[in-house]
Amino acid sequence: MAKKKKYYVVWEGNETGVFDSWNACQLQIKGYPNARYKSFSSREEAEAAYRGNFSDFIGQGHSGVPKKKAISEAARQNIVWKSIAVDAACSGNPGAMEYRGVDTQSGDQIFHVGPFRQGTNNIGEFLALVHGLAYLQKINQPDLPIYSDSRTAMSWVRHKRVKTNLKRSSANAQLFELIERGEKWLKANTYRNPILKWNTEEWGEIPADFGRK
Repeated sequence: MAKKKKYYVVWEGNETGVFDSWNACQLQIKGYPNARYKSFSSREEAEAAYRGNFSDFIGQGHSGVPKKKAISEAARQNIVWKSIAVDAACSGNPGAMEYRGVDTQSGDQIFHVGPFRQGTNNIGEFLALVHGLAYLQKINQPDLPIYSDSRTAMSWVRHKRVKTNLKRSSANAQLFELIERGEKWLKANTYRNPILKWNTEEWGEIPADFGRK
């Protein structure tokens, strides 16, 4: 009897997303501290899980049905509402990718870029953060915080370098040019805007989320 195919979700790793083999998944988690990943029995379940949080699936089988969580209003008091929030969306891994930034309190869109033909969610999150920092510098808001829900992108910004496994090609040449511009901007500019981690588990989806759950 043939072994049933599994799909692997990586929430925290070298690259995040849905992968269709264990070997591909291993490349994303090998050498990555505290990698978060899980297998699912169908692509549909895996994609639904990837759009959720790792903690929702701890101790579950492969049903892909997350636990319901009430969002505490008290916890939401910890949000710095005078800020901007950024997020990215990617259809596939790699796939069509776009990113945007919004006013955290009102949800009003400040910028939106893409879609690009062949990108990854982590690259989009990185570009969104750099775009946000450059935007705040332009409007002379050096102390306004930026929220992101991607630890990977925050790390890339902190180290001023993108560590992606995506291979450069004619399909994503423009995207790689933007990555290089982003890295150069970070090396050439200083900023003091706090980059804060959005606490999805307690606060719900980040305001910049594209709402494709």
